[in-house]
Amino acid sequence: MVYILLADGFEDVEAIAPGDALRRAGVPVQYVGVTGMTVTASHGLTVTADIALADIDASGCEALVVPGGLRGVNNIKSSPEALDAVRRAYSAGKKVAAICAGPTVLAMLGILEDRAAVCYPGMEDGLTGARVKAGVRAVVDGNVITSRSAGTAWDFALALVKELRGADAAKKVADAIRYDFYQG
Repeated sequence: MVYILLADGFEDVEAIAPGDALRRAGVPVQYVGVTGMTVTASHGLTVTADIALADIDASGCEALVVPGGLRGVNNIKSSPEALDAVRRAYSAGKKVAAICAGPTVLAMLGILEDRAAVCYPGMEDGLTGARVKAGVRAVVDGNVITSRSAGTAWDFALALVKELRGADAAKKVADAIRYDFYQG
């Protein structure tokens, strides 16, 4: 199971694209309500979460995703339970992924220490301990995946698919959605 954290103010495409791509690849996904079961994105999209944060099954977790959107990320940072879920997933060796402002959550928890990472341009100071990769759309370093922004949401999504189900699955999803920019 891949859990995608949703807190009020999340960046719409940064949560929806990964869920879509993963489901196309046959990966089970659940959207997790951090600020409630009905969550409003940064541009007004309202999403009903599949599961409450307290109900995450850590033993069945393959990956945990932190979308960006500054207000959403700040809401995650303000939730001890959400931070604990990220910390537990990482400590258990699961994939942890974050995009846009989301990698600052990973940095705050010490997860990016001496890892290659990217974030929303201009927020690099928030990646304490990371080796920031300028101009890269998505970075995989061990069990950590980071990406830059809403404009790289599909690169991020396909990197998740590749890490969880392999290069062939990622290429198949990229071809199905006609994402001609996929570099594999």
